[in-house]
Order: sequence, then structure tokens, then C-alpha cells
Amino acid sequence: MKKIIIALFTLIPTLAFAAGGGAPLEHANNDITDKASLRNGAETFMNNCLGCHELQYQRYNRTFADLEIDEQEGIDTLMFTGEKVGDHITNTMPKKEAAAWFGTAPPDLTLVTRFRSSDWLYTYLRSFYSDSERPFGVNNTTFKDVGMPHVFQQLQGVQELTADAKAMLQLPLAEQRPLANSDLVLTQPGTLTPAEYDVVVRDLVNFLEYTGEPSKVERHRLGYWVLGFLVILFIFSYLLKKEYWRDVH
Repeated sequence: MKKIIIALFTLIPTLAFAAGGGAPLEHANNDITDKASLRNGAETFMNNCLGCHELQYQRYNRTFADLEIDEQEGIDTLMFTGEKVGDHITNTMPKKEAAAWFGTAPPDLTLVTRFRSSDWLYTYLRSFYSDSERPFGVNNTTFKDVGMPHVFQQLQGVQELTADAKAMLQLPLAEQRPLANSDLVLTQPGTLTPAEYDVVVRDLVNFLEYTGEPSKVERHRLGYWVLGFLVILFIFSYLLKKEYWRDVH
């Protein structure tokens, strides 16, 4: 029992880290059965995220098959450095140098939605704001003092904290509240409208939710059959029990 209690206390910091600091989350409203959304998300990831972040537990050919992407089309549009279709989705960024550049090596994102949740990732990608005191000139309301640059700034534009939010941050720490997206205002529009940018982010999060559990749709489909089988088995088991105990009762 003592070892169990120690293990539970050891997990508390991890659970707090996964919660994301208490920032209000927005719903991603993903649909991992939407193949068009998944394909768009895959394209966004390969073109904007793969340079730093890997999907080292996911293979190209599994992705192409699940997302109904023709293999040759996938090679031409989603594979850029001569990998084989059976390879895992990795990059060549050296971990040691990456840690020096960003403060820590960019994490693998295969399981990010299972660790953080899709809602957290969706909120995070929409929560960057200008902060001249940070190394890359941006901060994030969902992940305070994040070490990642805002790679989608050209698409989203530049967000700033509202005057009320800035005033709140000047209060004693005990009187401050977590920042939220409602504390941000778009001061320099990007190449996409806010609605269009939300679609790009939602598709990317949808794709990363898929990579976290590629068999999720199939598992859900089989789950209904299993539940149906158990219901039928229960009926026959009950009737069999009645037959066995008929003379007793």
C-alpha cells in the first residue's frame, strides 16, 4: 500500500502538466471519419510541422491507406526527402542542436492528443500572442512561456493581449486568473480569415487525433457488434438458466 501511495504522488506533477495550467479550453469538434479533413491535416503537418516534430510511431503507408491517399500521390505531395513508404514519419533535426535552439528538443507528436487532448491542442494553436520578452517574440495563453515559434503566424496574423488582460497581469500573482483566447485581439490580419484559420487548425488536430489511435474508428465499429453479441448472449443465457431451474422453481 505504501508503494502505491508513493506512485500516486509521483504522478501528480505529470497530471498537472497534462492539464495545461488551467487555461479554458475550446472544443475542437473533430470528426476522424472525415477523410477530406484528415488529408488536409496531413498536408498541413507535412508542410509546416515535420521539420521539427516527428510522428515516429506512424508509417507513411499506413497513413496513405487509412486516409485513402493514392500511394504515388502521397509520395509526390507528402514525402520530400527520399523516404520509403514503409518508413516511420521522422525528420533529420539533430536533437542536441534542437535543444540548444529551442530550450528543449521539439517533442514527437504521434500521441500528443492522447496526452493533452484534442481540445487542448486546438486551443493552443489558436492562442499565440505577441510578447517581445520571449525569444521568438510570442507567448501562448494555453502554454505560458512556450519555447515554440508561431509557425502559422503568416496564416493567422498577429494577436495581442487586450488592455484588460495586460492590466490583470500587473496584479499580484494571487489575484491573477488564467489567460484565455477571449483576452486576445487580432491586430494584424494574416492571409486567412479567422474562420479559415480555424478550419486549418481543426483539420490538423483531426489528423493528429487519428495518428494517436489509427484504429479508433475500426474499434468503435467493432464495439457495436460486440455489444450486440453480448446482448444476444445474455438473452440465451437467461433462457438457458430458466430451463435448467424450471423443475426447481
